[in-house]
Amino acid sequence: MKIAIAQINATVGDLAGNVARIAEFAARARREGADLLVTPELVLCGYPPEDLLLREDFLVACDRALADLAARTDSVTLVVGHPRADGGKRFNSASVIQNGQVLGVYDKQRLPNYTVFDEERYFEPGGTPCVFGVDGVSFGVNICEDTWGAQGPVTARSRGEERVGINICADSWNATAPRAARAAGANVLLVLNASPYHMDKQRVRYDVMRERVAENGMALVYANLVGGQDELVFDGGSFVLNREGVVTHQLPLFEEALGMVSLTDSDPQPGLIAPPVSQDAEIYGALITGVHDYINKNGFPGALIGLSGGIDSALTLAIAVDALGADRVRAVMMPSQYTAGMSLEDARAEADALKVRYTEIPIKPIFDAFLKTLSGEFKGLAADATEENLQSRIRGTLLMAMSNKTGALVLTTGNKSEMGTGYATLYGDMAGGFAVLKDINKQLVYRLARHRNGISRVIPQRVIERAPSAELRPDQTDQDSLPPYPVLDAIMEAYVEGDVSPRQIIEHGYARTDVERVVRLVRGSEYKRRQSPVGIRITARGFGKDWRFPITNKFRHQFE
Repeated sequence: MKIAIAQINATVGDLAGNVARIAEFAARARREGADLLVTPELVLCGYPPEDLLLREDFLVACDRALADLAARTDSVTLVVGHPRADGGKRFNSASVIQNGQVLGVYDKQRLPNYTVFDEERYFEPGGTPCVFGVDGVSFGVNICEDTWGAQGPVTARSRGEERVGINICADSWNATAPRAARAAGANVLLVLNASPYHMDKQRVRYDVMRERVAENGMALVYANLVGGQDELVFDGGSFVLNREGVVTHQLPLFEEALGMVSLTDSDPQPGLIAPPVSQDAEIYGALITGVHDYINKNGFPGALIGLSGGIDSALTLAIAVDALGADRVRAVMMPSQYTAGMSLEDARAEADALKVRYTEIPIKPIFDAFLKTLSGEFKGLAADATEENLQSRIRGTLLMAMSNKTGALVLTTGNKSEMGTGYATLYGDMAGGFAVLKDINKQLVYRLARHRNGISRVIPQRVIERAPSAELRPDQTDQDSLPPYPVLDAIMEAYVEGDVSPRQIIEHGYARTDVERVVRLVRGSEYKRRQSPVGIRITARGFGKDWRFPITNKFRHQFE
């Protein structure tokens, strides 16, 4: 028999669109000889639907959509993920549909409530296995977290060095759901997933799923969602393991795909395996997917970027063009009296290389007018960061005005190193609708720029090699205000992504002055981050759903 895996890009709340997409995949699967089609977790409504699940009318609409899907897919057995309500409780479910009828329902047993997951807020756990037969093969159904068993710490790696230990599960537990399916007679385990991307995630999935195969002796089909949803990106990468834990099929990353799997004696036979890609290519693909889906799923006509001649805006521009096409991206350079001539030259070169519409709007006249207006208030006070921030806020105002007029969404260009330390101006360079590099530290920005230039040279080499600067005062560089980026990024990775205490970071060899400074900046910038636009998550912990620290906070770390 043949199983088809539908790696689908669902849109949260677009029930009619999602039903049509699933039905299209079912028709394709049947034409290619499939007897069974497996879809991702909650594909009917999109993941995560968040507080839509608290609305009765949403759940009723999901039930209607499921009935519509059943009526349209009677030629193939379908396993589809959807929410459902029963007896005043809500469940994260999967229904088995045969001949237009719901043959059985499985409710997710293990509800994740860590990092970006908040399922205990919405769902009740199930407790009953679901096993069904197709052409003499017995299939068991699990949903995502059901198969994630007791795990040790997973090491987060940066630049090839071990930094911190991060637990991928909230606690340790035994993966009882796969065993229950096996005990109920299943020969093959179907796992529906909405597993969001972060670096090294696919390796972790392989390791965990191989443990389940070894424990239960069943082949495993892992169907994962693909596409962007606000800050989350789902990478797809659906795969199949045979009873020995060998990968027999691997679908591509960051694109919709239909995978066909042939079974012999309940064991998958070797099939297509998408070629592996480098980590930099993987991350770049996640950023392209995040920008593409955020812009398109929310109906924006295009993107608008403030180009500075620096590395961050250059990378953001390249990502936007790769995601949307040059005709939907506009770049604006807003030089001041502190803007270096090379910055103007490089910005023009970037726009020309990527073939985008490019405009220059000098801000010195506006800046001078602001200073004149404020001269009475500032009388007798020395110039400081106020004047620097004013330039940034002028630029933010101009970009937002152009956004209002055209409908294009402003993409901010700040990176994780800046967002972490507050090296950004509220209502200035933080003004915009989507933060492309919000979870990309400065070291990784340079890596990704080199990766993109390896495809085609669109970022001038001088931009990659010169010292980064905000160019808000004469002879300014970032390192005037921050520790060197290799030091800053390493400390932030440990403190932010790994919850490592400052004292432990110092014990790992970092200077106490640097650690104290970075921790102080991270703590003092929380009010800024809370007002920053949503941005793409690519690490195990970004400044979004999985970072929830109070703004008003008197706790102080012990450094000794």
